[in-house]
Amino acid sequence: MTIFNVDRYKITALVLTFFLSVYSFDGHAETGNADVVHVKAEDHGDRGWMFHVTVNHPDTGWDDYCNGWDVVTDSGQVLKHNQFDPFTRLLLHPHENEQPFTRSQSRLKIPDSVQSVTVRAHDLVHGFGGKEIQIDLESDKGENYEISRH
Repeated sequence: MTIFNVDRYKITALVLTFFLSVYSFDGHAETGNADVVHVKAEDHGDRGWMFHVTVNHPDTGWDDYCNGWDVVTDSGQVLKHNQFDPFTRLLLHPHENEQPFTRSQSRLKIPDSVQSVTVRAHDLVHGFGGKEIQIDLESDKGENYEISRH
């Protein structure tokens, strides 16, 4: 019997191919695995904000590594010092022997109307989707983040 001129074996093969492409062999969905584990944010007034972001990712070399992180407003705006960069902080090489690792970005301008931001990390293979940290800019600290004002 066919459905829309496709037999059940072809449908089964299509469904199986889909699930194998979405799920790894250990049964977990293939999502981003670059996790933001800690953020230290510093408000330097007119000089902008500096973010020190600690990321954990199982870098294996040039084919799979964490290649950037973003500071994102609630409206979806990615804050960048250089508007032409693909991320808030571009990472140009793997850190397979330095996990977790911390990198910083300064001179980020956050509009006064923004009360919170989210920090997320990106990897070459899976993109975004790992652990993110939401930061309440009106507090001094929260879960996995701290803020200082200079």
